[in-house]
Amino acid sequence: MPDIDRRSVLGGFAAATAASTLPVASAAQDDAASLKGKSILITGSSSGFGYAGALHYARAGAKVIASMRNLPRKEVDELKAEATKEKLDISIIEIDVTSDEQVAKGVAEAERIAGGPLDVLVNNAGIGYAGPIELQDMEATKLIFDTNVYGPHRMARAVLPAMRKAKRGLIFNISSQLGRVIVPSAGHYSPTKFALEAMSEAMAYELVPHNIEVCVIQPGGYPTKVWVNRNMLAKELKARLKADEATAYPALVARMGEEDGGGRNADVYDIPRAIAKIVAMAAGTRPLRRAVHPGSKPQEAINKVSAETQVAWLGNSPFGPWVKAVHD
Repeated sequence: MPDIDRRSVLGGFAAATAASTLPVASAAQDDAASLKGKSILITGSSSGFGYAGALHYARAGAKVIASMRNLPRKEVDELKAEATKEKLDISIIEIDVTSDEQVAKGVAEAERIAGGPLDVLVNNAGIGYAGPIELQDMEATKLIFDTNVYGPHRMARAVLPAMRKAKRGLIFNISSQLGRVIVPSAGHYSPTKFALEAMSEAMAYELVPHNIEVCVIQPGGYPTKVWVNRNMLAKELKARLKADEATAYPALVARMGEEDGGGRNADVYDIPRAIAKIVAMAAGTRPLRRAVHPGSKPQEAINKVSAETQVAWLGNSPFGPWVKAVHD
């Protein structure tokens, strides 16, 4: 096993930018120099973190390729109008992360637009369900795993060959605090995010020799369209339940499709601001995980003990240099 410490090898690159708590426009100006010239591909850009991220990274000087599924759609026109108004470098392409064909075609188009290997992939597309695990039928189970786990895997497999050839790259996987802690009756949301966390960490170790980094973003609750989509999917699942299934969990079934995410007022731009700052950090110094939310972050204690456990367990093994490079 090669003795590679990513941080010592790459430590001489550009220093991290200072944190900023300024409003959106000012934050973008602060990050502009460090994101200038970066090519960033985002999935799930029709709303929420993806839509906000496309604008924020482009305002910061990046060449953004924003992808969405089911084109044409009104969100394309809205994002194009914003880009035109602000003279932002945003291209919009179609990618449904559950489609092998669209992922391959979309990534090839993104690399063409970028003029070479992508600097950054933001795996943002994701869905949620509601209800007890027992009541998640195979239609719901396959869809959420296909979107939240296999989707990021498809995207990573598509962008990594060019990144490996270039010996550089950065992949962000948008997880959740529910990728580390569990709330009952959220269906397979936590199981898929736990899987995404594990896949991300394994990739982070394996990609150390290629100078490619992986960062997991763990948002708390934000007022995004994910709640609208979650309710739609939960109502469809609820309609498919058998009578004995619905009566087995009466209180939990009653809530399915009725949770609107109300009471959440955190700034959606928290996520793209955090990602932009990590992109601007020196190669080899970026964190494996970053919890983002102005409120409680219960996952941070788990992140800490997990990192300590990995280093203690594998630090002196043949994989030690990779594990230490990620957690050091």
